[in-house]
Formats: sequence, C-alpha cells, structure tokens
Amino acid sequence: MTPFTNWTHPAAAILCAAIALCHAVAAQVTGDAPRGSTEQAQIAFSHALPRLNGSHLKATIVEVSYGPGESSPPHSHLCPVIGHVIEGAVRMQVKGQPEVTYKAGASFYEAPNGVHVISANASDKKPAKFIAYFVCDHDTPLSIAPPETPESGGKQ
Repeated sequence: MTPFTNWTHPAAAILCAAIALCHAVAAQVTGDAPRGSTEQAQIAFSHALPRLNGSHLKATIVEVSYGPGESSPPHSHLCPVIGHVIEGAVRMQVKGQPEVTYKAGASFYEAPNGVHVISANASDKKPAKFIAYFVCDHDTPLSIAPPETPESGGKQ
C-alpha cells in the first residue's frame, strides 16, 4: 500500500461514523428518533447572538426567584442573556419596548446593554422563578445599575 491509502480507509471510517452520529442527534432533536427510543428533545428557543470573541467565551447560569409581588430594581446586563421561566410568570420590560409577561415554559432573549426597567413576578400570590443564561466574552459583573441619563435624573 502507498502512504496515501494507509490513512484513507481509517479516515473514511471515522467520517462515516461522524456523519451517522450527526444524523442520530438530529433525529432526536427533531423528534425523528428511532422507534423504541425513550429520549426526545425539542428546541425550546433559538436566537442569534451578537458577535462575540470566541476565544474568551464564558457561560454562566443564574436561577432568579421572586416571591409574590417581588421585583428587581432597574438594571442592565453587559452580555446577552437567554431566560427560561420554570415557575409562575414574570413581567419584563426593556426601556423603549413594551412590557411582556412570560409564563412557565416560555423563553426570552435580552440583548446586551438594554435597561431593564421592569423585572418582576407577575403574581402577588404565587412565587416565580426563571433561569438566566449569560454568554460573555469578557469579565464583567452580570448585572449593573443602568447608566444615568438626563431623563432618569442623572447629571447632564
């Protein structure tokens, strides 16, 4: 055998195995898993992220719990955030956008640097809880006070 053919057979076998694995994973994600399989997965939420430095990416997951009627003060995040409500319902509003209520099972996206004027439990009787997935490419606090602007009472 020539040196070219010495590695082509193993390379072809590895490529075929990788393709088969990709098809199996895709089948499970799309719900086309083989019969008898008990694993099912479906995409709950998908959103494009802004350009990030891939060599410095860090994901942080935070569980946020609000008791009945509780809320957070206005704040901002310097990194994109994906949220998923796991209990109750939460009210959210980013400055300049309409208020939205997300119920258990719903997911949402928060762009970096948005000012979150409302982040609150939608109920005054039941608790609410959501998971926040932060995707950052630089060291930063996860939440900061919103920047002061003339309309928010800051100095001009």
